[in-house]
Amino acid sequence: MTATEQPAAIDMDKLMGFLFQAAGDIGATVNTALVVMGDRLGLYRAMAGAGPLTPAELAQRTGTAERYIREWLNAQAAGAYVDYDPDSGRYSLPLEHAAVLADESSPTYLPGAFQNALGSVIDSPRITDAVKTGEGVGWHEHNQDVFDGCERGLLPGYNANLISAWLPALDGVVAKLERGAAVADVGCGHGASTILMAQAFPAATFVGSDYHEGSITTARQRAAEAGVSDRVRFEVASASSFSGRGYDLVTMFDCLHDMGDPVGAARHVRQALAPDGTWMIVEPIAGDRVEDNFNPVGRLFYGLSTLLCTPASLSQDVGLALGAQAGEARIREVVTQAGLTRFRRASETLINAVFEARP
Repeated sequence: MTATEQPAAIDMDKLMGFLFQAAGDIGATVNTALVVMGDRLGLYRAMAGAGPLTPAELAQRTGTAERYIREWLNAQAAGAYVDYDPDSGRYSLPLEHAAVLADESSPTYLPGAFQNALGSVIDSPRITDAVKTGEGVGWHEHNQDVFDGCERGLLPGYNANLISAWLPALDGVVAKLERGAAVADVGCGHGASTILMAQAFPAATFVGSDYHEGSITTARQRAAEAGVSDRVRFEVASASSFSGRGYDLVTMFDCLHDMGDPVGAARHVRQALAPDGTWMIVEPIAGDRVEDNFNPVGRLFYGLSTLLCTPASLSQDVGLALGAQAGEARIREVVTQAGLTRFRRASETLINAVFEARP
């Protein structure tokens, strides 16, 4: 600063506004743990449809300690997650909030996403160290809340859209599945997407693959429990080495941007597809410009991309690190570099974009 320059004056209203915003974010971070607590203890489920309850009544319903429950309820009421009646001292869960916090069949169910976020925050010190060096942190190196929360967080959207909207949006794919298509579900994780498709299309056969052995073990167990093991096979394999050729459909759900070499994976998909096959790519919804994603959904995905997706890609060969907000133009570039000539956005939701790519 020169002798003639004056320090910029602080706008106190702006300062206080941001201070309260930051305090709210700290409260929201703490509430992530409280939501996971409420989910695991069955607190939201016990409140759903029960009407106003005292802390003692909720504790009795859930086999928990009343003093903890009173504090938990007050935190939930302060964050407007539950309603509080000061005259009766009772708390209630609005029907609309129950659809988000208590009903696992609801497409708006979010406790899994909270669990994934909590697991990501728990692992954040390791990511902080990686930021200093530029090294990656593999998906397999995270804690179980990341694995389970990711599946639980994505599954409501898959349940609501995969069979009813996304697959029908692809040209001729449903008819092939009904006749008995061969399908490869790449980056399948615990196999939720694979099993959903297998249950909907009993004539089709499926191969799910993931490089994470622990996830494949879980996927095999889930397939057996669902009674589809006769038509579903799971293998430990990377996106550039999954087995099989002549697939009518290859799917990737929320994983292309996590790969170190998505172009290499796309080339392998092209080789694995039948001449008239289809590649369905489900990705987090995003605009092509950074500023297009400055909204609550973009904030969530940029945050998870910093803690999960970018480190995962950087831990692999090439380490392209597309990020969870890559956008349609970048995904198109990956697809066309691999030699697939047809690409379009087939469907979308508030959080996902569904792309169709063909040879």
